[in-house]
Amino acid sequence: MILGFGCNIPGIMATRTIENPKDRLTTILINPFMSCGARLPIFVLLAGYFFSAHAGLVVFSMYIIGIVVAIIAALVFRKTLFRGVSSHFVMELPPYRLPTIKGVLTHMWERGRLFLRKAGTIIFGVVLLVWLLGYTGALEPIGRAIAPVFTPCGFGQWQAAVSLFFGFLAKEVVVGTMGTLFAAEEGVLGGAIAAQLGWTPLVASAFMVFCLLYVPCVAAIATIKSETNSWKWPIFTIFYTTAIAWIVAALIFQIGTLFIG
Repeated sequence: MILGFGCNIPGIMATRTIENPKDRLTTILINPFMSCGARLPIFVLLAGYFFSAHAGLVVFSMYIIGIVVAIIAALVFRKTLFRGVSSHFVMELPPYRLPTIKGVLTHMWERGRLFLRKAGTIIFGVVLLVWLLGYTGALEPIGRAIAPVFTPCGFGQWQAAVSLFFGFLAKEVVVGTMGTLFAAEEGVLGGAIAAQLGWTPLVASAFMVFCLLYVPCVAAIATIKSETNSWKWPIFTIFYTTAIAWIVAALIFQIGTLFIG
């Protein structure tokens, strides 16, 4: 679960150490609620603009929400889909040692290379696709067809719908898509979103929670397929995580609207 905060994929793969099949599957299904590093740019962008004085606290709250939802989901799964006695899990940890400069630099290079490869292929490719679809006028009809679904959540604009749609490929793409649609750099993107979409801090909160909880990226879904050797659980993950994200985001917006007016 802790690995999931970096990336859900190694977190899901690490469940191989769990012997009990029900415990392992439960852990796989709730791991996507751990806020991976790819979601962080979304939180930083919106929290930095709409909650500038308390941005750090807001970003931290996203991690807490993910943990709470994961715990609740695990309890529900263990009482319904995966009933039975949970096994005890004991793993001996190796002794801790101070990191070496060579080891730190090696890991920095490996992680940096992986990110550059991802940014240069998936992220760049999706942003380019968004630009091409927007240039040809095909993007707005797609967004308007999806947008009404998000109206109860407060962000029923076609731009938000399009960014969430492409966010399924990689969560970093949500910010890149917004930047392409509004022709704005990240430094002024928050202001562009507020000005053109009329978002408030409440709407931004609902959007961040939705991004936190809805379907993980396509690579994570493929990993779930590989680890479970079935399409049943990846498809289930797509629908149940998105349903929970919609419900929680709608509750935040609707309840918040009652108090704020």
